[in-house]
Amino acid sequence: QVQLVESGGGLVQAGDSLRLSCAASGPTFSNTAMAMAWFRQTPGKEREFVATISYSGRTTYYADSTKGRFTISRDNAKNTVSLQMNSLKPEDTAVYYCAAAPGVTYYTQRNNYRYWGQGTQVTVSS
Repeated sequence: QVQLVESGGGLVQAGDSLRLSCAASGPTFSNTAMAMAWFRQTPGKEREFVATISYSGRTTYYADSTKGRFTISRDNAKNTVSLQMNSLKPEDTAVYYCAAAPGVTYYTQRNNYRYWGQGTQVTVSS
């Protein structure tokens, strides 16, 4: 099993920065190479891809809407994944979810991810 717990969400103003963290635990996570990602969702819309990182951390990929503003990183020794969000915009307002998928590469499709956290709310006011 894999447990993912997000933290760091909150209310900020447009242009501000916020850092989300995801703590992973469980025997499966400790023994399996996992790609990690962040997704986000707003009411009435499908969960959308934000950023992903390979198991080694050497490869990352971003949605066009977050490229250049967001940075995903991971610390395998601490079993954590972070999302640094800069120059936040009101349209970044959403519940942000951490996700994990078995594998050494990275994935952008929601269906590839087997494990999900409960989400953390990010609200950006104009």
